[in-house]
Order: sequence, then structure tokens, then C-alpha cells
Amino acid sequence: MRESRRGPLRSAVPSNVVSPVRRCSRTACGRPAVATLTYVYADSTAVLGPLATYAEPHCYDLCAEHSERLTAPRGWEVVRLADTSGPSRPTGDDLEALANAVREAARPQQRAAGAGGGARSADPMEVARRGHLRVLRSPDS
Repeated sequence: MRESRRGPLRSAVPSNVVSPVRRCSRTACGRPAVATLTYVYADSTAVLGPLATYAEPHCYDLCAEHSERLTAPRGWEVVRLADTSGPSRPTGDDLEALANAVREAARPQQRAAGAGGGARSADPMEVARRGHLRVLRSPDS
């Protein structure tokens, strides 16, 4: 570090302040960004969507509060794109598959009496087996 008449020279931004989390672009707002704002000047439109995968020079990252309060200039339209990347609610098929898996796991393992104690009894629906994968017969046949 070099010395000057006023003391040792220091970095303008201390390293413990720099964060890998993207912050809101609004002045004096240090909250984490959750949305990206892009202006389409040709269409007089402001597009607010989910946070972009990387920071672009002509886009603005906004926190939740600033993205909710966003207004556009008079004569402009604000288009808010829904964030569909979030967790979706389970469907009936998902819940039924989960219930079937729990029932299957809770079933006691049946052992064949004379097969060395380690073999399972044959399932009438099971056609073939390879490791942990099973080929099942169609219920129609």
C-alpha cells in the first residue's frame, strides 16, 4: 500500500461490501433484486419480468417493493410478466403417485420360504426386473 500526505491509500469500495447478490438499481436501496425492468422505447412500453439470468447494461434490477410500485411515464404502458419459474402446486396425479409410493414402501417384504431367505415372492403384475427397475404387465392383459 502506498503512502500519501493524508495517510495510506485505500480502495474506494471495501471488499466486504461487494456481494454476489444482485441489488436493486434504485438509488440508496440495498435490497436484493427480484425483477428486471426493460424499456421498449419504440413501443412506449416498460416491461417488468422475472429477474434476468445475468445483469444487462440497459436493464434495471428492482427489489420487490420497487417493482410493485413501478409506474411508467404518461402515455406509456407497463407490461408485467408473471414469474412462472416458482414452485407449482401439486396436481391430483402427483398426490396419487406419492400415496401409491408410500403404500408400496410401507408394504412388508415377503420372503420366499425355500429360496435362501433373500429372494422376493413373484408379483403377478411384474414381468421382468433389472436392478431396482420393474416391468409391469398391463392391467388389461
